[in-house]
Amino acid sequence: MLPPCRDAPRCRTDRTDGRLNRVIGEVDSALRALIEREAIGRGDVEVVFDAPTREWAGRRNSPTIDVYLYDIREDMRRRERGLYNEYDERVRVIARHLPPRHFKLSYLVTAWTQRPEDEHRLLSALLTTFLRFDALPEEVLTGSLAELGLPVPVTVALPPPEDRAFADVWSALGGELKPSIDVVVSAPVDTGQRYETGPPVTVPPRVNIGGSNGWPGSELAGSADTRSSTESEEEAPSADSRTGDRVSMRRQRRKKSS
Repeated sequence: MLPPCRDAPRCRTDRTDGRLNRVIGEVDSALRALIEREAIGRGDVEVVFDAPTREWAGRRNSPTIDVYLYDIREDMRRRERGLYNEYDERVRVIARHLPPRHFKLSYLVTAWTQRPEDEHRLLSALLTTFLRFDALPEEVLTGSLAELGLPVPVTVALPPPEDRAFADVWSALGGELKPSIDVVVSAPVDTGQRYETGPPVTVPPRVNIGGSNGWPGSELAGSADTRSSTESEEEAPSADSRTGDRVSMRRQRRKKSS
């Protein structure tokens, strides 16, 4: 397990090359571009991201699509472990990154006009638009979402979790219950935690094996041929020693015969 960034001397927190990671704003811009391009075209419908409170609804006097962000929580099913390697031009590992984390941004999408029929037509166009894409198109992604190069999945009108009901959302806003579409965007977020690696190994490894307090002694250095010839010279008896052995044996024989 990696130590926290504050305890790791080689851990550095990046901000996407000096720029703050504004993933929520980037998702907002992508949704706005997608809705304007696919759902409403060049009409006079405005796209906003306000909280649809009772006071806000009373001030609306033009057709509006409200994309309200009401919940943020991590998508634990997409949590990854391990590290990503960062390579230089020589394909050497120079750093390692934690994998991106995915967060589910839940939007309450509503249509506001003077007539319910017009609102239903807008909702139908919105539903058709979101069903056409399993993920946000690459051409509407900007900033860190585009740089990561990962898909940004979108789910539409799924049943809410057990701990959350849409009626509770409207009650918290203080407004009246209204037809809406629940859109959830699972956005990847770079953690910014970068662990620098040490310099590459440029020399072969060397292993020194030694004893303690002078024991065992060091081995003789040199080639195998030199050591073998030295050992042969030490083991082979000299000519003088062989002559002395023969003289001693003759004397012993004379003593026995006499």
